[in-house]
Order: sequence, then structure tokens, then C-alpha cells
Amino acid sequence: MDALKQGADALFILLGGIMVLAMHAGFAFLELGTVRRKNQVNALVKILVDFSVSTVVYFLVGYAVAYGTGFFVGAEELAAKNGYALVKFFFLLTFAAAIPAIISGGIAERARFWPQLIATAVIVGFIYPFFEGIMWNHHFGVQAWLKALTGEEFHDFAGSVVVHAVGGWIALPAVILLGARSNRYRKDGAISAHPPSSIPFLALGAWILTVGWFGFNVMSAQTLDKISGLVAVNSLMAMVGGTLAALVAGKNDPGFVHNGPLAGLVAVCAGSDLMHPLGALVVGAMAGTTFVVMFTLTQNKWKIDDVLGVWPLHGLCGTLGGVAAGIFGTKALGGLGGVSFFAQLIGTTMGVAWAVLGGVVVYGVLKATTGLRLSQEEEFDGADLSIHKISASPEREANW
Repeated sequence: MDALKQGADALFILLGGIMVLAMHAGFAFLELGTVRRKNQVNALVKILVDFSVSTVVYFLVGYAVAYGTGFFVGAEELAAKNGYALVKFFFLLTFAAAIPAIISGGIAERARFWPQLIATAVIVGFIYPFFEGIMWNHHFGVQAWLKALTGEEFHDFAGSVVVHAVGGWIALPAVILLGARSNRYRKDGAISAHPPSSIPFLALGAWILTVGWFGFNVMSAQTLDKISGLVAVNSLMAMVGGTLAALVAGKNDPGFVHNGPLAGLVAVCAGSDLMHPLGALVVGAMAGTTFVVMFTLTQNKWKIDDVLGVWPLHGLCGTLGGVAAGIFGTKALGGLGGVSFFAQLIGTTMGVAWAVLGGVVVYGVLKATTGLRLSQEEEFDGADLSIHKISASPEREANW
């Protein structure tokens, strides 16, 4: 019976890892569809190479930082319990690799390739797993301190704060240090519109992310006996809440409509195992509205050129989700309880502070040493030709 449970658990978390791996295709196509045509190839290459660097670094360093266990033992030991420890690493790696995939969308169209890979290695090797270890593996007694102070530990079931808020808030200093795209904000005060190059690809990316998210959230149970249909339906309700709110707030703009479900899903991660489905619907709607309002503010009023809106989407909606778990997870609002608003507030604030500090240090050092940005001429030609020497669709097709 034990062997059957071990095999089932290994398969369960492996399928979760595969579903979240598929989300990286979603990140790629969401970015590809949003950027201008001359930067489409770069979007695709970045996501795949960032994932590959993340895998090596998380395997060698990051996982040990977070969980205090490494893989420098014989394969015989690694294969114990159907290799569950290895597939658990695979699942958690797909979360870690989401951080550079998030950042990629904010710094698109003008960031240099190799310095970003260095940033990926540092973020996935230390900055992300350091906080992951504190919140998900009880490092440094922070969770025990929060429980003593507020009566409950910080609760983040599937990473609203640990993954999304951290990724979004690391991206913010990166975007600011990099500066706006050339000619985006003109001297006469006008703003150059850079419309998405492909709404169909943007929509495809959003759909792939949305479907994969059910692995991201549901499989965060990590073993089959802890699976909960509540997580699945709460994810569904937050997704549609985000979509409908973005539809209304964004006045039927297809870019907003397709980011709406992502905003809702980001926000529901933390409390998806606690909330009532109606609470998840409300949280999703709050997130969808937040994304539309804050994306518009950052781009148009504050002139922060965050291309995909990753700070509003992941940073702010993740922050919202961390705090919302402490409200909508309570029994008073139909949730399961066992959560403290103040623990959520403090834990979320810690995540934001750590991410901002990490983003400032990593991208500040890179800007001062290697430089972050393509030259004006390279940016004008586009990252595809400047970095990869090929465009997404050649100007002249051969006549066969």
C-alpha cells in the first residue's frame, strides 16, 4: 500500500510540474503577443533560456538554500520513494523559474541578453529561495514568531506573495533602472502608443497560463491525500472574477480582458485552500480592477514603462492576494479559518521589502558594471536582429 501511495504522490506532483512547465509557454506567448514585432524572437528565446539557467542554478544552489537539502548523493538514494524528492524539486523549480519569466515581461524590448541571465542566476540561486525557505520551510523562526505575535503563521498556499509578489516587486526596480523604451514618452509630453503585435498570440499565452494555473494551485497540495476541490473551484472563480472586472474596468480592451484572469489567479493563490468560492470571485474581481487601474497609472501618469504590466499584475495583485487571504479566509466570511489578517499583512510586507531590496541590489550592480540596456541603435533595430540576427518573419519569403 505504501508503494502505491508513493507512486501516486510522485505522479501527482510530476503532473503538477508538467502543468506549470507548460505555463512558461504561456509567459513566452503573452510576451510575444504584447511586444512589437521586432522583439518577438527575443521574447521566445529569453523565456526558454531563463528557464534553463533557473533549472541548473536551483538544482545546484537554490533548492538547498530554501530546503536545506541537495542532490549531491548517488542516484540510488535519489530514486527512493519513486524519486518523489526529485519530482518535488521539479515542481518547485517551475515556481522559481516563474520569477525571471515575470521580470522578462517588464524589461522587454530594451534589455541586454547576458546581463539578464546573470540576474536570473542570482535571483533563482539566492534571492527567491531565501524568502521561500523562510515562509515555506520555517527558516530563522519567522513563522514561529508570527504565530506567537498574531496567533497564526503567514499563510501562502500557492505563492501569491512568495512567487508573484516577489517576482513583480523585483521587476519594479529593474524597470525603473532600465528606463523607458526609446521615444515612448516624448519631450512634448505625448506618449507614443506601442500596441500589441499580436492579440491572438497574447490571448494564446493567457489561455496557456490560465490552464496551467490549475496545476500551480491544486498541485501545491504536493501529495494526493491533501488534494482539495475547493482549491480548483476557487481558482476558477477568481479567474472569471478577474476577467469580468477587467472587461468592465478596461472598457472591453482585449489586452486587459486577457490579463484579467491572470490577475485573479495571482491574487487567489495564497488563500485558494481557505476561501469560499464567492470570496474567491470577489478577490478575483478586485485583482482584475486593480490591474487595469494601476497599469494605466504606471504607463500614462507615472511614466514607468513596464511593458507587460508585471508590477501591477504580479506585484500588486500578489500583494493583494496575500492580505486578502487573511480576510476572505476567515470563518466570518465563509472561509475555513486558521488565518490571521495581521500575520498576512506582516508576511506580505516582508516579501515586498525583500523583493525590492533584491531588485535594487541585483539590477543596480549590473547597471553599474555590465550595463542593462541595448544601445539606441540596437533598440531601434529591435532585439531580434540586434541579439539573435533574425526576425520573427523574414521580410522577403523565397518563392518556391
